[in-house]
Amino acid sequence: LANTHNIANYPGVAGHVGGDALLKVMREQAISFEANYQRAQVFGIDVQGPLKKVYTPEGTFVSRALVLATGAMGRTSSIKGESEFLGRGVSYCATCDGAFYRDREVAVVGLNQEAVEEAQFLTKFASTVHWLTAKAPQDGDAHVRSLLSQSNVKHWNSTRLLAVEGDTSGVTGIKMKTKGEADLSTLAVEGVFVYQSGSKPITDFTGDAIELKDDGGVKVDETMATNIDGVWAIGDIRNTPYKQAVVAAGDGCIAAMSIDRFLNHRKLIKPDWDHS
Repeated sequence: LANTHNIANYPGVAGHVGGDALLKVMREQAISFEANYQRAQVFGIDVQGPLKKVYTPEGTFVSRALVLATGAMGRTSSIKGESEFLGRGVSYCATCDGAFYRDREVAVVGLNQEAVEEAQFLTKFASTVHWLTAKAPQDGDAHVRSLLSQSNVKHWNSTRLLAVEGDTSGVTGIKMKTKGEADLSTLAVEGVFVYQSGSKPITDFTGDAIELKDDGGVKVDETMATNIDGVWAIGDIRNTPYKQAVVAAGDGCIAAMSIDRFLNHRKLIKPDWDHS
């Protein structure tokens, strides 16, 4: 979230706001309700027993309830200019940032299912979606056929993205190399969406106690509770397909209400409205 340059799809946020600014508002609001904010690197947890322990270089934190919200880690930036323009034209989430590129040209890099689906989403906004793939996509894939049938999609087959270029305003273009061609090509785009290997939930600090799904995300029930009593997980650490700030916030609300019931031994969650 901190790397997001503009957010316009979060309820209650007027206009566009940067991720850092939104996080600052959230943090200050939590502190105003007497939350004890601590900034520390977690290197391990102990969730056996009624008291959960979180180990950090600054000390051990102990509580009756623990929420895992460490998110997911994307691949290491490997393309020249990728890190420099992250949040200023380079993105890993079309559903988050696609609306900012209405009537603009963008590039989508990758051949996996996420790349295909995100490129399809971008066709609703971008004037042209340039799809770069290192090899030919599968002919029998219905999603690929649907994407290539769009009038505003240009497919660059056997093409590698070499560099992202730009200036103080953000991304202005890319350099790419197509197999069989001697020279590099330059393409003017304002957005570059990279989907080369996806993201991995950050769970290395949890050990073997927390049950994971086959895709690496933490397994939870409808209340965001894990397999361990007193431990919940929210946001991208669950490897949800909907990687949005508002979705993570919704997870947090569900977990908070579940924790209130857990700590106060409530059988039911009290509704916010009365049907009488």
